[in-house]
Amino acid sequence: MSARQLYSAIGQAKLINKYFELFREHKIACGQVLTTKENFGSRTHYLNQKNCMEVMLDNGVIPIVNENDTISVTELMFTDNDELSGLIATMLGMDALIILSNIDGIFNGDPADPASKVIRQIAHGKQDLSEYVQASRSSFGRGGMLTKCTIARKVAEEGIHVIIANGKKENILPDILAKDSTTVCTHFLAAPRPVSSVKKWIAHSEGFAKGEVHINKGAEEALLGPKATSVLLVGVTGIQGDFEKDEIVRIINEKGEQLGVGCAAYSSEEAIPLIGKRDLKPLIHYDYLYLD
Repeated sequence: MSARQLYSAIGQAKLINKYFELFREHKIACGQVLTTKENFGSRTHYLNQKNCMEVMLDNGVIPIVNENDTISVTELMFTDNDELSGLIATMLGMDALIILSNIDGIFNGDPADPASKVIRQIAHGKQDLSEYVQASRSSFGRGGMLTKCTIARKVAEEGIHVIIANGKKENILPDILAKDSTTVCTHFLAAPRPVSSVKKWIAHSEGFAKGEVHINKGAEEALLGPKATSVLLVGVTGIQGDFEKDEIVRIINEKGEQLGVGCAAYSSEEAIPLIGKRDLKPLIHYDYLYLD
């Protein structure tokens, strides 16, 4: 751990200097933003980061965002930069997120098989990709294509187009952005429905959940039904963990499966005596709820 922190401190200085030199050739200013996963667990810290980067962009400065490995704890590190990029894209309400890999996109088979083809377009909420995506990691990252696919799906569901392409190809970014581009890549289509900034934050806050709310089958059917529904105390069967009001909790069904995450309107101490009671304000309001 100490060696990693030492190398990170030296590497961060070299990395931002390299970006500074490259952007300077195009007369573009850039600045460094170092963050940790913990900074996304608090709504206040989340908004502070958002405001910082918006000010930079408003003044023509490109934020170079990286994990602060000098202080990150291993258990709370980002899976890789794909996860971080997804958080930043949703935080700033970007039009698109481009994830560069060492292959052309998601294939409908083994990428090493000449018969396999790149899946060019993936509609939101459709097409099971589990049989195609390999769990192996690239030689230069903590994550892999499975991570990229998971992040891409979640970000696309929040109304942002996601493209996975080959970063080793010359001029890949201009080619992707060109009008009527024919570049081979995988495009996750953005969901048409708008998602609030609060829901975007909650969608990526599962790793910071402080407790669990267990619900019965009736409450589950209501949540997954066609109408927007909150988590009501009358449908709650149990609460695990200690959490305060406004902290993130997981929503668990009778089978032990996670249905989503949400922001609690009560502390666990307040909520436990109210389990099963009717006509009370929701434990998790729909506006502060994200279903998987």
